[in-house]
Amino acid sequence: MNQEGANRNRRRFLTGAVSVVGGVGVAYTAVPFLAYWNPSARTRAAGAPVEVDVSSLEPGQRITLEWRGSPVWVVRRSEEAIAALEEMSDRLRDPQSQVESQQPAYAQNVYRSVDPEFLVVVPICTHLGCIPSFRPEPGSMGADWNGGFFCPCHGSRFDLAGRVYAGVPAPTNLRVPPHRMAGENRIVIGEDQEAA
Repeated sequence: MNQEGANRNRRRFLTGAVSVVGGVGVAYTAVPFLAYWNPSARTRAAGAPVEVDVSSLEPGQRITLEWRGSPVWVVRRSEEAIAALEEMSDRLRDPQSQVESQQPAYAQNVYRSVDPEFLVVVPICTHLGCIPSFRPEPGSMGADWNGGFFCPCHGSRFDLAGRVYAGVPAPTNLRVPPHRMAGENRIVIGEDQEAA
C-alpha cells in the first residue's frame, strides 16, 4: 500500500472517530437542554384533572377545590333552586350564556353544567377578579334574590348558575371549567364531557 492510500485511510478513520465523538458530545449537551423545556412533575400535576366525590354534599352546600391554580366551587343545587333558574332570564345580562369563552359548549344551557343538580364554577368575578361570596338563601339579598353569588368589591351579582345580573359592573358570567360526571357521585374537573 502506498503512502497516499495510507493517508486516505487514516483521514477516513479520523473523520469517522471525530464524527462519533462529536455526535456523542451533541447528544450529551442536547438531552439536558431538551429536558429543561419539559414541564416538571409539579407543573404537570397543577394542570391535571381533579376528581371530587360529591356524595356527602347536601343541596345548598358547596365545596372548594383548586384546579390550575384557581379556586373552583362545586355547588349542589336544590330542586327549588334549579326551578328558579328558568325564571331568571329577564334579570340577567347573558341568560343564554352566549359568550362562548365562559363555558364549554355542553354547559351552554340554563344550568351551565352537565348535570342540573351540580354547578362547577371558577368563583372569580369577571369585573376585577374579586372572589364573590356564596349566598344560596333566597331573599337574603332582597326580595328578587333566588340565591347565588355576590361580589362585595363592587356589587356584582350572579345567580346559582353563575350568570351575571343586568346592571352590575361584571361584564360576563362566571367561568365554567371543563368537567364531566364520572358516575353518580363523582365529578372530574379539567376533562371535557365529550372526552369521556
